[in-house]
Amino acid sequence: MSVSSAQIEESGFESSTVADILKSKGKSADGSWLWCTTDDSVYDAVKSMTQHNVGALVVVKPGEDKSIAGIVTERDYLRKIIVQGRSSKSTKVGDIMTEENKLITVKPETRVLKAMQLMTEKRIRHIPVISGTEMMGMVSIGDVVRAVVSEHKEELNRLNAYIQGGY
Repeated sequence: MSVSSAQIEESGFESSTVADILKSKGKSADGSWLWCTTDDSVYDAVKSMTQHNVGALVVVKPGEDKSIAGIVTERDYLRKIIVQGRSSKSTKVGDIMTEENKLITVKPETRVLKAMQLMTEKRIRHIPVISGTEMMGMVSIGDVVRAVVSEHKEELNRLNAYIQGGY
């Protein structure tokens, strides 16, 4: 952890959590909890991502909505289908996804700045939110950046009000 992010966390400036992001997205928000199964074709998964304007889907085992098998992303599609000359219609999601044992996740109580740091270090753009063994949703780097910018704006407004005597 860098000195600046450690100082920010210790001072309590960064108090938003991943759960706050999920709440702001709402249960019906596209991308909050979209999924496919390991048996679906890559074509159908990419079609679903396109229809919902998202870059990743959580992958579940067929018939087990709560059992996460992994995640499939646009990057998986590019690297494992397009570059390798495979067919997206005949390849199963389970063949190209990032498997559960390699999956990077966060908990709902994870602070937004920590999630941003983790996503940046691991070079990932989507991260599932897991509570115990239950899938709570998924956040993107865009969601995380919006939350940090919003919090910075709020802090700036508080500081301006303080300086101007309006506290």
